[in-house]
Amino acid sequence: MIRKSTRRSTAALAVPLMLGTALTGCADKHLDYLTDYSNHRPLRVTGHPSTDSLEAVQKVVWRLADGDVEGLAALNTEGGDARPAARAWIKEYGKAAARDEAAADFYEEGSVRQGIVLVNPEPKDVKKSGPAPTTR
Repeated sequence: MIRKSTRRSTAALAVPLMLGTALTGCADKHLDYLTDYSNHRPLRVTGHPSTDSLEAVQKVVWRLADGDVEGLAALNTEGGDARPAARAWIKEYGKAAARDEAAADFYEEGSVRQGIVLVNPEPKDVKKSGPAPTTR
């Protein structure tokens, strides 16, 4: 009589299922980014952004252009309710971002920290960020 161990089959099936779930989560984030990218004009940049800093600034500009208060507030890493600040930013900078007039200047080389200046065409429309940590 031939017996098959169900314990090995179960473990062998669980690994691909877990891996598939993890890859689906990564694919969803990448697909969201690609959709955002294709729905907006490229951001003009100077300097040498890291991949993470460029993506973060692109998301800010895209949320400004779309007038997406919740999406912009969700990018907050400081904690607390960021919706009032998001509303103020959209009111002040959303029109220029929607007209594709925003640009970003990246300072320092970006492997550890990077200063970023988000520039809209009018002199009063300059937002500076302090150096922010980047992830690898």
